[in-house]
Amino acid sequence: MSALRAFLCKESNYKCQMANKAQNPNDKKYDLEERAAKFGETVIDFVKSLPSNPVNNPLICQFIRSATSIGANYMEADGAESKSDFIHKIAICKKESKETRHWLRMLAKANPQRANECRELWQEAQEFALIFSAIIRSKKGI
Repeated sequence: MSALRAFLCKESNYKCQMANKAQNPNDKKYDLEERAAKFGETVIDFVKSLPSNPVNNPLICQFIRSATSIGANYMEADGAESKSDFIHKIAICKKESKETRHWLRMLAKANPQRANECRELWQEAQEFALIFSAIIRSKKGI
């Protein structure tokens, strides 16, 4: 078990619960909402463990904003007032997911000893980007 996976299982039961929980296809809203919230919580715990220095500090600020914004914008999309408003807010979720990948790449460069953990978080951000892309295509009827 990787260090991050052990950390995630210990701190938030994130990966363990997701792997063991049978996904209900009719409950996608709750699953994605919860998944985004757990991702944000995991990111918070991860950045708390990074050293504070002149390189990390601005990267951490940008990373924490984009990563936690995914869930916040998903909540905004859930309360959208129209189909176009929903699509717009989901597009913001996608954009924040992609931005999160960028900051993870920079954090991995700044903290090579934590690169594997960054890669695992990068993969989750990538999955969010793919999910939001699929939602946009579906709602636009593409």
